[in-house]
Amino acid sequence: MNHDTPDILSFGEAMALFVADVPGDLADVERFSRGCAGADTNVAIGLSRLGFNVGWMSRVGNDSFGRYLRSTLEKEGLDCRYLTTDPVHATGLVFKERAEGGADPKVEYLRKNSAASQMSVADAAQIDIPSLRHLHATGITPAVSASCLELSRHLLGQARQHGVSVSFDPNLRPTLWASEQQMRTTLNELAAHANWVLPGLAEGRLLTGQDTAHDIAGFYLDQGAEAVVIKLGPEGSFYRGRLTGQDEAFTVPGVPVAKVVDTVGAGDGFAVGFVSAMLDGLAPREALKRANLIGAAQVQVLGDMEGLPSRARLGQLEAALPA
Repeated sequence: MNHDTPDILSFGEAMALFVADVPGDLADVERFSRGCAGADTNVAIGLSRLGFNVGWMSRVGNDSFGRYLRSTLEKEGLDCRYLTTDPVHATGLVFKERAEGGADPKVEYLRKNSAASQMSVADAAQIDIPSLRHLHATGITPAVSASCLELSRHLLGQARQHGVSVSFDPNLRPTLWASEQQMRTTLNELAAHANWVLPGLAEGRLLTGQDTAHDIAGFYLDQGAEAVVIKLGPEGSFYRGRLTGQDEAFTVPGVPVAKVVDTVGAGDGFAVGFVSAMLDGLAPREALKRANLIGAAQVQVLGDMEGLPSRARLGQLEAALPA
């Protein structure tokens, strides 16, 4: 574990993941394989594998699943000094179907009143926000509880105020919100603090009421974003922003995938690609190429983050791309 203070921070709920060993209704499945789940952790792990010094802020229960998550995340190189063990509340769990033919697998959560849902602004007291280089946030954490929403507001607001770059992936989870209207209003308010907003096309339509990728991006640029990157699935991704000092808009085609094994985590892989490229100082077009590439690598393996590459593996994947 790295004892220099981490300069990149991600926060949210990590859950112990149980993936069915065979396809079919979860009610009929006898055996599961254990892993780690959570969009925010997937991105943190992906950035850590690429050599960034990433801190993870969350809470886990004082239980075997909490110990498992802590040891798994530390093995991935995350700095877990901001990961608290909650003596009262349990670690969240998620169960995932084994989907076939590239379909999105059904998932079931046991996360109500979980340890991570108890996070609040007090959890951020130890974090020297001005010393951070980057903050990554998703729209899942603010949906988990009122205190997690306050924490999200605090971290994004403080980061933007102190000139820390912020990436925000809406990661819509409608079932966690009281209403669609509340989800829209809250996530758009949080996105206003972000430098880089990373919605999927359907998410962007739902959140902004705009139809085209160009107009969805315009909505967030008007709110103060510097770049909006819209995931178009197999078609690739769309960029609109002013990172180069002038307004630019373009689409970068997707990376062809022979066989889709598991769609979960594709968007997180995409975020890892874009954020890492921006932190590496690459131009927006190169950043989208890397984002598409890592997203494509992730859907070809089972599990939420097993396809996220090391720096050496990323070099191999990039070298294999057609010129």
